[in-house]
Amino acid sequence: MKNSLNCSGRSRKKTNIIVPALAVLCVAAILLSLCLGSAKLSLTDVWQAVTEGADSGVAGRIFWYSRLPRTLACVLAGAGLAVSGAIIQNVLTNHLASPGIIGVNAGAGLAVTICCAFGFLSGWAIAGAAFAGAVLAVMLVAVTAQKVGASRTTVILGGVAVNSFLSALTEAITTLIPEVGLQTADFRVGGFSAVAYTRLIPAGILITAALLITMTLCNELDVMSLGEDTAQGLGLPVKKMRTVFLALAAMLAGASVSFAGLLGFVGLIVPHIARKLIGSESRKLIPVCVLCGAAFITICDLTARIAFRPYEIPVGILLSLIGGPFFIFLLLRRRRHV
Repeated sequence: MKNSLNCSGRSRKKTNIIVPALAVLCVAAILLSLCLGSAKLSLTDVWQAVTEGADSGVAGRIFWYSRLPRTLACVLAGAGLAVSGAIIQNVLTNHLASPGIIGVNAGAGLAVTICCAFGFLSGWAIAGAAFAGAVLAVMLVAVTAQKVGASRTTVILGGVAVNSFLSALTEAITTLIPEVGLQTADFRVGGFSAVAYTRLIPAGILITAALLITMTLCNELDVMSLGEDTAQGLGLPVKKMRTVFLALAAMLAGASVSFAGLLGFVGLIVPHIARKLIGSESRKLIPVCVLCGAAFITICDLTARIAFRPYEIPVGILLSLIGGPFFIFLLLRRRRHV
C-alpha cells in the first residue's frame, strides 16, 4: 500500500514537471516560428501586429498572412497527427503503427487529389474528402486484420500494401491529369509554405473537435490497448469502440493532411517520445502527444525554413530523413526483444 502511494506520488510529481516544461517548449517554438524566417520580426513587431491588425505595416501583413497561418498549421497538424498515431497504436495494439505507415495519410491524399481533379477546392470540401479517404484506408486495414486474424507484424505489412496501392492511384491521377499534378506537387511532399485560412479553419475545427472527444474517452482507449479479448472480458463493446476510435484517428489525420500534405512519421515518432516521458496512461499520454506534436512539427518547420537560407526545403523531406532511421531503429529493437 505504501509503495503504491509512493509510486503514485512520483508519477504525479513527474507529470507536474513534464507537462509545464513541454508547454513552455511549445510556446517558445511558436514565438520563434512567428519571429524567424526570410524576414525577421521582433516581439515588438508581433505585438504591434496583434494589437493593430494587418494594416500596421509590412510586419503586420507578414504576421497575419504568412507567419500566423503557418504557425497555426504546424501546431494543429502536429497535435492531430501525433494523437492519431497514439490512437491507432492503442487500438491495433501495435506501437509500430502510424497514420503514414498503414495508409491513412495515403487515403486522405488520394481523396484530396480526386477532389482537385473534379475542381472541388473549397476548405470544407478538401477537409471532408481527406477525412473520408482516411476513414476508408484505416477501416480497410482494420477489417483485413480482423478477418484474417493477423499478427501485429502482418497488420503493419498489410498497411504498407494499402499505403503503396493508394499512393499508386494518386500518382496515376496526377500523371493522367498534369494540372492536378501541378496543383498537388507541394501537397504530396508535405509542407506549410502555402497554407491559407480557407483550408486551415475547417480542418482546425475538425481537429479540435476530435481532440476533445478523444479526451473524454481516455479510459476506454486504455482498455482497448489491453487487447480485444481482455477488453471484451471487461465489458467494453469492442467493435463499437474500435470504430469510434478509428474514425477519430482518421478525422485527426485526414484533417491534418488536408492542409499540411503527406507528412510522414509524426504519428510514429511523437507517441513513442510521449510514452517515454509520461507513460502509457491515455489521460496523460494524449495531452503530452498534443504538446510534443505541436512543438516537434513547429521546430522541424522552423529548421527547414532557416537552416538552408536563402533556400527552404519542405518540412516533409526533413521528417522523412528523421523518421526513416527512427522506424528502422524501432524494428531492430523489437527484433532483439523477440
